[in-house]
This record gives sequence, C-alpha cells and structure tokens, in this order.
Amino acid sequence: MLLRRERAMTAIAIMLDVAFHAGRSEAVSAADIAERLGQARRGIEPVLQALSRAGLLDSIRGPKGGYRLGRPPRDLRLAEIVATALDEDAAPETPQGRLQAAVVAPLWGELEGLCRDHLARLSVADLIKRAAAAGVKRPVTEPLNFVI
Repeated sequence: MLLRRERAMTAIAIMLDVAFHAGRSEAVSAADIAERLGQARRGIEPVLQALSRAGLLDSIRGPKGGYRLGRPPRDLRLAEIVATALDEDAAPETPQGRLQAAVVAPLWGELEGLCRDHLARLSVADLIKRAAAAGVKRPVTEPLNFVI
C-alpha cells in the first residue's frame, strides 16, 4: 500500500473534495475536481471510476452531472477508499536477497498494517473537521435568498 501511495492519496483527496464541495446533495464535475487537485482530468478518471464502482461515489450523468458522495461522510472510512483505489491485481515488488526478505519485507508488512489500522479509524467526516480546524472554509452551497 505505501509503495503505491500516489493513487491512494489521489483517492482520499477526491473523496474529501467531493465531500467539501458537494456532499450528498449536489454534484461536482470531474473537471472541477481535477482543477482543484492540480491534476489532469484523464489522470483522475480511473480513480473516480473505481470509487464509483465501489459505491463510495455516485456518478450523475447529464449537463449538471458529476459526482457526489455515495454514503454519509462519517460512513466513508479511509481504509476502504485506499483499498478501492489500489489495483489489487498488481503484484507488489518483492525484495531480493536474504536480508531484504528476512528483515525489510516483514518490516514493510508491519508498517502497512499500522497504516491500515490508522486509516480504518478515520473517516471523510474526520478530514472535514481537520479542514475546518486548519481554517479552510467550505463554499456556500445554497444560493442566497432575500425576501423583502
């Protein structure tokens, strides 16, 4: 997992972006997500599709389409997001040599286990709280309505 962190980090960033800018009611476009993440749209499309197939994101078609959360933020665990994003068919690199196989591979397994345990305790809602604590303001999602 740690060796393939770019895709995992992208998946977490996408889920946080959608939660932050759309939530469960509005949809946010893939182009807007890519722009805010500073990535190419075609680069994040495979991750968006994987998250949609897993039910973590809902994909909405049409001119006002895009993506929204598939479940409430508190029910979206980071461990599930990372597991969905990673290509499980890819064979992990195996260390060569006696020392690497006896020491490095088990150490890496321990680190990945600790990382998985920590990610299992965190949800997208926790990340939204961290954003608020860091002073990041959520955009206003409802239009202002003045009645005189």
